[in-house]
Amino acid sequence: MRTTAPEWHDLLNGGKESVDWELARPLLARADVVLESFRPGVAAELGIGPDDAPAECVYCSITGFGDTGPHAQRAGHDLNYEGWAGLLEPTAPALPPVQVADLAAGALGAVTEILAALLTGGGARIVVSMTHNAHRLVSRAPVLTRGFACYRMYETSDGRHLTVAALEPKFFTRLCELLDRPELAGRQYDDGQDELAAELAEVFRRRPLEEWLDVFEREDVCVGPVATHAEAEAAFGTPALGPPAALGEHTAGWRRELGL
Repeated sequence: MRTTAPEWHDLLNGGKESVDWELARPLLARADVVLESFRPGVAAELGIGPDDAPAECVYCSITGFGDTGPHAQRAGHDLNYEGWAGLLEPTAPALPPVQVADLAAGALGAVTEILAALLTGGGARIVVSMTHNAHRLVSRAPVLTRGFACYRMYETSDGRHLTVAALEPKFFTRLCELLDRPELAGRQYDDGQDELAAELAEVFRRRPLEEWLDVFEREDVCVGPVATHAEAEAAFGTPALGPPAALGEHTAGWRRELGL
C-alpha cells in the first residue's frame, strides 16, 4: 500500500515501528502476540510460524479463506473475499465503499479473538478467514437491503441526499407528520414499497439538504445526511497518529533492546 494507496497507508500505519527482517526471529522469541498475513505455510517456511513462537504466545494468522480447504492457497484481496462471501450480490457491479473483508472480517475479527485469548491465558493459535467472517456479516434482514421505503436514501432539491432509516413505526409516523403526509405512516410495511418511496421522494425533492436537516434536528426520526468525506472528517475525524515509519527505521533501537 506504500505505492498503491499511500494516503491510506499513512493513516493505517501511523504510530507503528518498522525493523529489518533480521530481527524477526529475535522479536518472535519474546512476543506476547504475533499477527501475520502471509498465505498459509509461508510464515512457517520463513522460520516465524506458530511452531516457532513461544508456547505462551497468541499467534494469529489473517488469511483469505482459512488454512485448510480448497481455497486456502487462493490469491485474493478484499473485493474477491466479499464476492465469495455473498456480500456483493445486492450491489454488483458497484464497488463497496469500505473494505469490509479487510477491516471488519479480518482486522476486527482478529482483534476480538486475540483479546479473548489473552484474557484466557494466552498460548493460542488463531486462524482468521476474511471470507468466512465476511459471510457472517451478510444481512439476513430484507428491510435493510431490499428497498423498503422507510430505509432508503432520498435526493433533495440541491442534488444532495438524505438517509432515512425510520424502521420503528414511531419514527416513521413522526417522519410522515413532519412531511405533512401523515396518511403514509400506515403503509410502512405494506406491499407497494416502490410506490410509497416515490411519494416520499417527491416530498424530499422540494427542499435542499440543509433545510431538511433543520426540520429534523430536534426530532426522533432517524434521518441524516449523506455527508461528503470532508464534512465527515470535520465532524467525526480523529487526529492522525503521526507519520508512518520508513522501512527499517527502528532497527537500531530494537537491536539495542534485544542485545544484538
